[in-house]
Amino acid sequence: MDRIPGLRDYIRLPRFRQALDIPAGAALAPRLLAQGEYNINYVFAHPATGQKLVLRVNTGSQMHLADQIGYEYNALRLLERSGRTPRALYVDGSREDLPYGVMVMEFLPGRALDYRRDMDAAAACLADIHSVPVEGPSSGLLAPQDPLDAILDECEQMVQTYYRSPLADAAVRGRIERLLAAGHAKAAAARAMGGHRCCINTELNSGNFLINGPGQPSYLVDWEKPLYGDPAQDLGHFLAPTTTFWKTDVILSPEEMDAFTARYRQAAGRFDTDSLAEKLALFIPITCLRGVTWCAMAWVQYQQPDRLIRNEDTFRKMEAYLDESFLEMIERRYFP
Repeated sequence: MDRIPGLRDYIRLPRFRQALDIPAGAALAPRLLAQGEYNINYVFAHPATGQKLVLRVNTGSQMHLADQIGYEYNALRLLERSGRTPRALYVDGSREDLPYGVMVMEFLPGRALDYRRDMDAAAACLADIHSVPVEGPSSGLLAPQDPLDAILDECEQMVQTYYRSPLADAAVRGRIERLLAAGHAKAAAARAMGGHRCCINTELNSGNFLINGPGQPSYLVDWEKPLYGDPAQDLGHFLAPTTTFWKTDVILSPEEMDAFTARYRQAAGRFDTDSLAEKLALFIPITCLRGVTWCAMAWVQYQQPDRLIRNEDTFRKMEAYLDESFLEMIERRYFP
């Protein structure tokens, strides 16, 4: 905890303890649970109930939000009825007593998703989440009018960090520029997409799933970038090679993608999925561009000396995504 100055004092604050019914003099011993690129998570036991809780400290916003942690808290409250997400218990996005946002949520059991044996569990989990009724933008969720263009705009913004860096490789830059041009052409050719809308996660990495045994529910955590959007955007991210290869070495075959889509459609009988295959043919390639351009941006940022969070495994994976062979595979498979 000492890597975040002031955090020990923060968890002693009366308002923090009162909100969680923690006795004033009770000792708390949070220990590191996991960290991402913009969040550090600690786990601790409630001293009165023994319940395991997660203390989430937010260090930045990919969405350029003034209150990133409050946005995530709102999404978790919206999805609570799904039974597939952690229950949010406390939030403080003021940054008055700590220069970072803070949230406390329940700790959920489970292991990371295995793409070879857990696809049924993932399909059921996502179908339950996507079935939760959400009242459009009035829910507090951002709702891009054209999600494909929104993703490509994000790609263009992120990759500028790489383009401007003296560390950038000219050949890699040329390949990314060509892929982005092909992505814009693909998005321009797509007609307006209607259909079911819901709260989508947009970042369905295998490590964000908590898989449990038969008869036990599985969960989806890490709701840093939710949107009000099309479920196909979530599934496109889930199936794209830039996602599956991130924490594993798996790249799904077209047959495996089709099998998962059939499982999801069966589980999601509560809303229309008739045009899902057509939409995935757009969202999967564009999602690949998002993954590549994020890696290009983060690869540069990771080499800044003042970066608070640095994960060496993540850095090596970024380099793998920017390797000529990986970029060639993306271009050959999705932008021939």
